[in-house]
Amino acid sequence: MREFSNDAEGLNHIARFAADSLTKQYPQPPTHPEDRCLWVYTSDSQVQVRHGSDTTIFSRSSPEQSGYTVQYIQYLGHLESTPCYAVEISPSLETSGEEEFFGVRELFGKIPDAEVAVAGQAVQIIDYDRSSQFCGRCGATNQQLTTERAKCCPQCNLITYPRLSPAIIVIVKNESSILLVQTKHAPQGRFSPVAGFVEPGETIEHAVHREVMEETGITITNVRYFASEPWPFPNSLMIGFVADYAGGEVTPDGFEIETAGWFDRDQIPESPLKISIGRSLIDWWMAGGDER
Repeated sequence: MREFSNDAEGLNHIARFAADSLTKQYPQPPTHPEDRCLWVYTSDSQVQVRHGSDTTIFSRSSPEQSGYTVQYIQYLGHLESTPCYAVEISPSLETSGEEEFFGVRELFGKIPDAEVAVAGQAVQIIDYDRSSQFCGRCGATNQQLTTERAKCCPQCNLITYPRLSPAIIVIVKNESSILLVQTKHAPQGRFSPVAGFVEPGETIEHAVHREVMEETGITITNVRYFASEPWPFPNSLMIGFVADYAGGEVTPDGFEIETAGWFDRDQIPESPLKISIGRSLIDWWMAGGDER
């Protein structure tokens, strides 16, 4: 997994779900011959892990060889020269002790990080396949394109690409403190930076200002980019920012946000999991990042 640096701010972030070990080749190859492919089996948003000399999500056995009933299949990319495919199999399938299914978050520590990223992409692309069987405009059955990751309606020619939902997440600084919030859906006591989805007709920067104002009632200034993170739950792209407090009194909106407040370094509550960009923002600030 490659690490990218934003030299303008000196910010570093490892995007845990960036599946950059795979390269895309179009037109995509056929799924056979069977002995020259890698398969990632998914079922109900979980990924199969195979135990053996190495614990891995990759299988050399095709669905036909394994006796699986295939619901969906999608090309993921090439691992070096080997084409890889995500396959959705029956959720009622019984597996042996050599094979287990895990949610993507549960895979960390069980398999290499690069495979966790591929697992996340597999679940996301299968979700796209499941959700785009029919044209959203006229209802006809979509056809898979082989020249790009897309489907085309044979009736009205509408092209459907995988859904990608951009979302911002921002750490707001106020002298020696940062703004953290607890959402109504978070585990009790877990706080995170303000986050929210970008809406049609607005820039990403506008979304940063709007979400902070809507959720906490304060204004911010000096918004600057931190890093981005693919987030396959199910299809977000998280775009991280740092901003400075400008004015106003912190007031939780009462709808999405249950509690919000300023926290010093010696008061940081339970934070998001280390796999998330929200935790990276907090850890970066805890280490003295962007001090001026």
